[in-house]
Amino acid sequence: MNFELNEEQRQLAESVSRYLNDQHDFESRKKILQSPNGSSEALWKQLAEFGVLSIPFSEAAGGFGGGTIDLMGSMNAMGAALVVEPVLATLLAGRLIDRAGSAAQQAELLGPVIEGARKLAFAHTEDGARYSLSHVATSAVRNGEGWVLNGLKRVVQGAPLADFIVVSARTAGATADATGLSLFVVAAGAKGVAMTPYRTMDNQRAGDVKLENVQVRADALIGTEGGALPVIEEALDFASTLLCAEAVGAMQFANETTLEYLKTRKQFGAPIGSFQALQHRMVEMYVTLEQARSMTFLACSKVDSGVAARERSRVVSAARIKVADACRQISQESIQLHGGMGMTEEMKVSHTFRRLTIIAQQFGDVDAHLERFAALDEA
Repeated sequence: MNFELNEEQRQLAESVSRYLNDQHDFESRKKILQSPNGSSEALWKQLAEFGVLSIPFSEAAGGFGGGTIDLMGSMNAMGAALVVEPVLATLLAGRLIDRAGSAAQQAELLGPVIEGARKLAFAHTEDGARYSLSHVATSAVRNGEGWVLNGLKRVVQGAPLADFIVVSARTAGATADATGLSLFVVAAGAKGVAMTPYRTMDNQRAGDVKLENVQVRADALIGTEGGALPVIEEALDFASTLLCAEAVGAMQFANETTLEYLKTRKQFGAPIGSFQALQHRMVEMYVTLEQARSMTFLACSKVDSGVAARERSRVVSAARIKVADACRQISQESIQLHGGMGMTEEMKVSHTFRRLTIIAQQFGDVDAHLERFAALDEA
């Protein structure tokens, strides 16, 4: 297959990259992090104007009906710039609504997202679940024409900034059953919703969300009652490929800034980049990056082409394994080649190191994806 973006995709990526280079340099990012909510409404609106928040949604929902490959270049740019706005969290939750929600839900919930007026989050992870998608203890019990939700969700990405949260809850079965899972839309400020916000190691905003007798209407249910697991799996594969694309952008920055440092830092009267041992390490970093980029293209193509779930998930796991290994190698090498100063707060490469470390764990670490890949390979 052709691992290149087409002209429209390149133009979008260049527009996003140019804007971020001009308006979201490292110093600007520091100011955003120091702001009360740790995000920039101006940047969020601009991303909406570029179409980043509408491209992957169906035309019926008001989007462009694009795919992950259409967003690859933009995610590369946001990864390089270390954008902290909850783009991925919103697109993930929006994917669930777009794929399983009714026309009314899509219009009501996704319309404002596309316009840049709303943020979403997906609350799924719970204590003891590790990376098992079926492990959900949060309950949803019928109450008249509506539902009552109770449970605790951990590390909900983008939750402190979200207007609405898509919550997975069990309407039937035991905690680890593959069936009996349902999805509900809950307003972040609804009665009974308590949030503990915090920053993750990479300065992203996340929070633990406690649901205590939260009452929602019948139309809060997204899709079929008890049949949410396949929808969740597809949406997380979608988000995983975008995460890979973000990682590629961050790794490309790490390579470029490390190469520039090797050209300017001198020892024994010569740039350290002239030392053959360090040149070999840079070559390995470059090759690793290009392999990760190719695997990301492949995974995106599988998600976009609508292949069988088994084949899609198998390739996505393969990409996640390769990209996670690349994140570890390139982030650690970039720090080591910068020396001690590479770990200081003043160096952007140290923040890139932290983001790549988190990416390697998000939506499943290497061991989890190796296990899934092996299971799908044997099926």
